[in-house]
Amino acid sequence: MFCNQCEQAANGVGCSISGVCGKKPDVAALQDLLLYTLKGVSLYATKARELGAKDEAIDRFVVEGLFTTVTNVDFDPAHIEKAIRKGIELRGQAKTLYESACSAKGLAPAQITAAQAVFAPAADLAGLIRQGEEHGLNSLHVNEDIRSVIEILSFGLKGMAAYMDHALILGRTDEEVLAFFHKALAATTDTGLGLMDFVGLAMECGKHNLRTMEILNQGHVETYGHPVPTPVNLGTRAGKAILVSGHDLKMLEELLKQTEGKGVNIYTHGEMIPAHAYPGLKKYSNLVGNFGGAWQDQAKEFVNFPGAIIFNTNCIQRPADSYKDRLFTWGLVQWPDVKHVEGWDFSAVIAKAQEFPGFPENPGQEILVGFGHNAVLGVADKVIDAVKAGAIKRFFLIGGCDGAKPGRNYYTEFAEKVPNDCVILTLACGKYRFNKLDFGDIGGIPRLLDIGQCNDAYSAIQIAVALAGAFNCGVNELPLSFILSWYEQKAVVILLTLFHLGIKNIKLGPTLPAFITPNVLNFLVENFNVGPITNAEDDLRAALA
Repeated sequence: MFCNQCEQAANGVGCSISGVCGKKPDVAALQDLLLYTLKGVSLYATKARELGAKDEAIDRFVVEGLFTTVTNVDFDPAHIEKAIRKGIELRGQAKTLYESACSAKGLAPAQITAAQAVFAPAADLAGLIRQGEEHGLNSLHVNEDIRSVIEILSFGLKGMAAYMDHALILGRTDEEVLAFFHKALAATTDTGLGLMDFVGLAMECGKHNLRTMEILNQGHVETYGHPVPTPVNLGTRAGKAILVSGHDLKMLEELLKQTEGKGVNIYTHGEMIPAHAYPGLKKYSNLVGNFGGAWQDQAKEFVNFPGAIIFNTNCIQRPADSYKDRLFTWGLVQWPDVKHVEGWDFSAVIAKAQEFPGFPENPGQEILVGFGHNAVLGVADKVIDAVKAGAIKRFFLIGGCDGAKPGRNYYTEFAEKVPNDCVILTLACGKYRFNKLDFGDIGGIPRLLDIGQCNDAYSAIQIAVALAGAFNCGVNELPLSFILSWYEQKAVVILLTLFHLGIKNIKLGPTLPAFITPNVLNFLVENFNVGPITNAEDDLRAALA
């Protein structure tokens, strides 16, 4: 195997024996083959779209297939095998769709000879694994810089697919974004394209991801209302318990409905904590608090959770035997021998929770969440006045993915060292490095503003754009510094979105991506002044200079 798509890539190069995330070589090969299959589907789908023909099932499958290959989503070889075989079936449907569109317009269909469009899958799982080993990342292109940018594009597409999958679950979609998935995947098979062609596609991916995050935000707000500042209890309430980890709000809502009045309390974990701020979710009295911290601590925390646990998106780790029997997955998350919930019936999860003792009453610390762009812009006049009066000197966006690799204490130290006349904006699970600390306030404005999930990056962008408008300047001229942590492919596409918006001077860590070559890094430094984090004290001093 060879996998370098996450921040924890072994030795800063790539995992070649087994994934640091727990991914085994067979799963890595199958995921590579699934991506290869998706490219074949998109070769026909993009041609069909050029003639006005499309198929919702094909579009959705490509989105779900890409999300399946994101880090910490699907570790089940049998499930990925099914996805590959379904992909081959849909490739045939896409071909028929294209040929029918040509026939309707009196055109002769072009011969698509790319290997991805014609390869025949092996008859058994072992054969598929061998095929996957032949079509990994190193087979993308002979030129390492072109291969690097293709990987950036591919990982960006995977990250954007995660956001689009959430939007689709809420009934939101965008035709241009769906078309771009096919266009970009098909482009990665074209050996006639050069370095700047793929640079352009990567920047275009950032543009389409902005739209994807916008429609996801619209779906959340129109379904559950704008987030409002809300204290979240980190203690426990007496009663049976279910822990929900992941990102998907719709799944949480359905579980809340099905447990209402049954004496089963729902706790959020990880990136689900912002759910407490949505009026449409906080109205449920059985949504009682947050348990645990970021995703990488689940193995040591879940053993102490006395109820059922369910994952609804990426972030699952290899489960320990101590809690595996009460663990469930839903959506695209899969782990071998872990019970998977199909559809929206969570009765098995509820029944499992009722087998366990649950928690005693033990109120704990409360922390504030819910500072989405609507909440922050609702007090924009106070914020602007505080900046003009010198009470707020600078804003620091300190957020992104958390992870287990050493070096992430930098973000805690940085947040602790931020001067008292500065405000910290945060989002995604990186906030767990410091979100339990007391930063106080500036004239009633909390110094720590939790914007939400990584899915809520759109809110952070809207806050920055609104502040720039208020001060009649560009975002890069604001007293705003970006101190970002990354782990997986959703972070990659958010970075592409920031580049699309022209945002510069980003500090990124804990390490730079293994898939970025020196020449590509130099391009990013020259055009966007991206730099690696060094140490908290020096980076803070440079930001305040």
